[in-house]
Amino acid sequence: MASLAGHLLVASPHLLDPNFVKSVVLLVQHTEQGALGVVVNRPINKSVQDLWREVGGGPCTNTQPIYLGGPVPGPLMAVHCEELLSEMQIIPGLFFSASKQNLDALVTHPQSNLKIFVGHSGWGAGQLDQELEQGAWLTTPGTLDLIFYNPSEIWQTVSRHIGRSMLQSMLNIKTIPDDPECN
Repeated sequence: MASLAGHLLVASPHLLDPNFVKSVVLLVQHTEQGALGVVVNRPINKSVQDLWREVGGGPCTNTQPIYLGGPVPGPLMAVHCEELLSEMQIIPGLFFSASKQNLDALVTHPQSNLKIFVGHSGWGAGQLDQELEQGAWLTTPGTLDLIFYNPSEIWQTVSRHIGRSMLQSMLNIKTIPDDPECN
């Protein structure tokens, strides 16, 4: 299967794992050895400022929420739009960081397109491909607008977008109105 790095995994309604019900996961890496992603729609009740106070990262006034990236513990991670403070590019204009130096700089740099994650989502070799074949996940290419979309609305918005795209493709329809009563 081709790499889905940079794509969003959208939990299907049939996915009953409580870690992923109605989740949207940004795939950071996807290779034959496995996959790594972060859940972009699970803010926790803690701000970047609160976390930085706990980890001793120095002064920080960033009040954005921290996100639960998934059930796998690990280092803090971030997705953002600052190329000079990144370790890798995920999609054009979106970057990934996990180094302390870059994270320290990111949390004090004024920007709105930043998500900090505790934990991540991980799959072993072939595991994600098998879950995709079983229909546990729907996929769509990631965009900056979607990744930084309102976390309480992204699952429904992206699910609807994927469903509409599938319907258009299957029925060879050029456009589908937002309001079906307009047909």
